[in-house]
Amino acid sequence: MSSNTTTQSLTKTFQSKDKTFKRQLKTIFEYLKHNTATNTMVSINTGVPQKNICRFKRDLEQQGLLIEVEKKLCKITGFRAWYLSTNENLIKQSKSTKK
Repeated sequence: MSSNTTTQSLTKTFQSKDKTFKRQLKTIFEYLKHNTATNTMVSINTGVPQKNICRFKRDLEQQGLLIEVEKKLCKITGFRAWYLSTNENLIKQSKSTKK
């Protein structure tokens, strides 16, 4: 699935949301394509409130567009947390190892 197709699909999914939520969703989706990070790390690096990231995480997981890569200590909080990714290669790799 190409980036534009995925982004268009995400935008359609959240049509009822206002422009701020759409922009936030696109921001975290793009950030997690290139970075594997916890919710806290994403929030600090993108400016998107952590509560919104949690909501988007659930929605993206249900669509198969986000995975939890590994649970380890967060570089910011020092607590164990899931590192997330929307990288298509990691998602494909994760799906193939679950078979």
